[in-house]
Amino acid sequence: MYKEIVSGGERIAVVGLGYVGLPLALEFAKSADVIGIDVNEEHVAKLWKGIDPNGELGSDSFADRRISFTSNPAELKGAKFIVIAVPTPVDRHNKPDLTPLLSATKSVAKYLKKGDYVLYESTVYPGCTEEECIPLLEKVSGLKFIEDFKVGYSPERINPGDLEHSLQNTVKIVSGCDAESLEEIAQVYELVVKAGVHRAPNMKVAEAAKIIENTQRDVNIALMNELSILFNRMGINTFDVLKAAGTKWNFLPFSPGLVGGHCIGVDPYYLVHKAAELKYHTQMVASGRFVNDSMGGYIAKQTVKRLLVAGNRAAVQDRTSGNLRVLVMGFTYKENVSDIRNTKVVDIVNELMSYGIDVDIIDTKADGHEVFEEYGVKLAPAASGLYNAVILAVPHKEYRDLKAKDFSALLVKGGLFVDIKGIRREMEKHFRYWSL
Repeated sequence: MYKEIVSGGERIAVVGLGYVGLPLALEFAKSADVIGIDVNEEHVAKLWKGIDPNGELGSDSFADRRISFTSNPAELKGAKFIVIAVPTPVDRHNKPDLTPLLSATKSVAKYLKKGDYVLYESTVYPGCTEEECIPLLEKVSGLKFIEDFKVGYSPERINPGDLEHSLQNTVKIVSGCDAESLEEIAQVYELVVKAGVHRAPNMKVAEAAKIIENTQRDVNIALMNELSILFNRMGINTFDVLKAAGTKWNFLPFSPGLVGGHCIGVDPYYLVHKAAELKYHTQMVASGRFVNDSMGGYIAKQTVKRLLVAGNRAAVQDRTSGNLRVLVMGFTYKENVSDIRNTKVVDIVNELMSYGIDVDIIDTKADGHEVFEEYGVKLAPAASGLYNAVILAVPHKEYRDLKAKDFSALLVKGGLFVDIKGIRREMEKHFRYWSL
């Protein structure tokens, strides 16, 4: 397989050209012929023009690449090494939603040929590839697993907005269904991953490794969030405590904050789901998820409490509604990205609105149409007038660069500045300030 790919005799296909699939496809396209497949025709049209719909890659990333883009799954007939990198979200009950994964698997299975390799990069619970995907590949294709085609799993490690840890310089975990496939898969990935690959003993181990990478962070952030609630009641600042504790060599540098997005805020639910199937209740994992999912509402309640205690209800009101006004700066799930999937800022907004507060939301990265379609709230084109409180929810670079006078110009006298991640501590001396 490896020799056929590097010689140009066989092509690679990448199904799903989002944050994970597109960088992988473009890197493969430096050394091999690649077919990039995505169901979103608008995205495919942009890709042909050298535009990354995710806003992560520049036009130079498309230059001199041996790649074609399509929304037609029939093009899979021309590929021998097929990578599936589609989203694996949770539903509104926080249960794994395998719909995109199984839909992509069916499309691949329709055009699967003898000798093909199918690689999964989508994050799943341990055992999902063997229990859900492989039987579907066999059923639809009519081919036999291992005898006719081989399967592997290689978890993605893409971190949107992170310019330091790239696909090329981050060790890649790979796994296969047998010794031969493991070695072939490892060699193919070594084409693009200069940091090297780690050969996992089986697919379940590789799946589990991906899940616990994000679960570990989720649990640690949950601990910090819970401590921030406790320290708030004690009247001490969490970030002062963390700064002091951080002077010890082995203290881990986690901090409180909102946990959203399509990885840390989602992956642990896949582990909880699998544990429930095995009649085991994951107490730490589930508790961590509960704490982190509650933080948006907590932040909003603390904001309202401080506004009412300060007695500035009458300080400024919306001229039409007579309500308090709050500005929320940032709506994406993390700073300096346009991704709004599973953003927890919406929890702050909804909780504030439930108190009858008028909320303006601004964001320099998010697409207003996508925000309204997904969450039913509108982004304001810009801040307008004065606000009882300004909440720095997502510290995009544009907001980090603002000075104290810029925030003061948005606040009424005695207004509140909420700095969720505690990155503007120097603002404490300029106006009323609160952080986690």
